[in-house]
Amino acid sequence: MTPRVLFIRNEHMATEALLGEAFAECGFDIDTFDVVPAERVDSPAGDVTFPDPAGYDVIVPLGARWPVYDDALRKTWVGAEMEMVRRAADAGVGVLGICFGGQLLAQAFGGSVSRSDSPEIGWYDVATDDAELVPGGPWFQWHFDRWTLPPGATEIARTAQASQAFVLGRSLALQFHPELDSALLEGWLGDDRDGEVVGTGRSHDELRLRTKELADDAAVRVRALVRGFLDRVVRAEPAT
Repeated sequence: MTPRVLFIRNEHMATEALLGEAFAECGFDIDTFDVVPAERVDSPAGDVTFPDPAGYDVIVPLGARWPVYDDALRKTWVGAEMEMVRRAADAGVGVLGICFGGQLLAQAFGGSVSRSDSPEIGWYDVATDDAELVPGGPWFQWHFDRWTLPPGATEIARTAQASQAFVLGRSLALQFHPELDSALLEGWLGDDRDGEVVGTGRSHDELRLRTKELADDAAVRVRALVRGFLDRVVRAEPAT
């Protein structure tokens, strides 16, 4: 039977991009689920019924512009999404959390998420303890929050500012954005209404140039990351 992956698009600007290509190359059928449509970006709270994770081999909660600890969101769809990833874990379904999705994993399993001392926007070198699972090198970041590890998690990678990856059971949380390509970046820059990039001392053109320079190498590492996640995390034999 063909394996299935579900990408949770928490907002309209959060799409799977390079990750979709990598899972397709690994033989997966791809489904997507939209949480907050474009017309609700300014008032994102609301009830959402998520798909049953047991119908999939992998669930990928993607990024979002809001904090996972926002009280109104936790009482509505963020709380429901945390319950979905817990049910996925109970069913033995792999979960790959990306940025907001990684923070959601941390929060769902007993870690915490809070404002970071300094944001990371742009390409940052990520130090890894396991390059076959999470390749090191520059990865794209766009986040203001960071997690503390949930009980039982193993940290895999980090920058000076924040933890960047952890494994817990059949779940892998990533703080960075392996899915990013130039087209996705253009959408984010066009939606940078609050001037977040300039606020970090960078410019849109600088991010475009660095992405053009690094995109091909990052695309190779994305494919290695997905293969490592599938082989080492999702299909790993349970500990005895």
